[in-house]
Amino acid sequence: MRHLLAALSNLLANRSGVTAIEYGLIAGAIAVAIIATVIALGGDINNLFASTGSALSSTSGSTL
Repeated sequence: MRHLLAALSNLLANRSGVTAIEYGLIAGAIAVAIIATVIALGGDINNLFASTGSALSSTSGSTL
């Protein structure tokens, strides 16, 4: 019985699993923030690349 209580006490004192869960939640929150930013700015970034591409196409005949 004493061995079982000691094992239970050690299990409750171990906090390494809690830290791993916290890091997982932080990583998930960062991923959600990145996805939301990409969705919000996706159209603007697409327009930027399209205008840059057409500007480069119009100047492709010039010499460097």
